[in-house]
Amino acid sequence: MKKLIYLLSFCLLLSCTKKIFSEKWTQKTAPEEFRARFETTEGNFDIYAKRSWSPQGVDRLYSLIKYNYYTDMPIFRVVPKFVAQFGIHKDSVLNKAWNKFPIDDEPVIAKNDSMTIAFARGGKKTRGTQIFINLKENHRLDTLTYSGVTGFPVIAKVTKGFDNVLKFYDKYGDKLGYRQDSISKYGNDFIKRKYPKVDFIQKAYLLKSK
Repeated sequence: MKKLIYLLSFCLLLSCTKKIFSEKWTQKTAPEEFRARFETTEGNFDIYAKRSWSPQGVDRLYSLIKYNYYTDMPIFRVVPKFVAQFGIHKDSVLNKAWNKFPIDDEPVIAKNDSMTIAFARGGKKTRGTQIFINLKENHRLDTLTYSGVTGFPVIAKVTKGFDNVLKFYDKYGDKLGYRQDSISKYGNDFIKRKYPKVDFIQKAYLLKSK
């Protein structure tokens, strides 16, 4: 009975978000390569994604950008000389909608060089919406085995705006990394009240092919 109630509730939530989420978006195939721009509180940075690096990962990144997921979003985990991570939307319903469709695990093709981007994960088939930018060469992430999964497949790399990425506020370190449940539950109000210096992704969008 509880499972039925949960299923009905989730279906109702999805129907309420039909303008900002569709299951079809989780099945989109990205172009073989694409470019996108992220506007942030520290300035813009551009990325280049190549589907052969991680087909399902790049497909998901493409859809998340195309359908405006990365909007008004905190860069909640910035660990100096390691990573800058984001991907928790202020709308908890939207978080649940996308993360109900995690993508399969894939092998690491491109190395986790400085300024490359990969999905965060917590175990088998948990890549969903959270991504991180490598702030330095993190090749150990190519082969690191955690919860039965090896490596963090690169899906894109920053091509412009390196200095802006390195300006993301990092004095909170991993404090917010351990408070992801609160961020997901209470949204940006929690961030702005408790951690007011956090930088934000204002919006992300695809760039036209040259």
